[in-house]
Amino acid sequence: MTADQGFELHPGAASDITGIWEFIAEGNPDAAGRVREDILDAIRRLVPFPHQGHQRTDLTSRPLSFSDGAQLPHRLCAG
Repeated sequence: MTADQGFELHPGAASDITGIWEFIAEGNPDAAGRVREDILDAIRRLVPFPHQGHQRTDLTSRPLSFSDGAQLPHRLCAG
């Protein structure tokens, strides 16, 4: 999860994604891979539109949160 993918995740966000993958992989490694890729694909879609999202003034003045089609909240932290 580095800049060669068009983005660089905050260490906390990368840890969150790894934790999600590990939790799901205990029961279904294939599903874990799909969920991880879905998350990363959603992030890649945000790269061309870095100011897309909702304000989280408790974290930063920049818009960094968004929802996917299932209305699940996600977080991104930008430097």
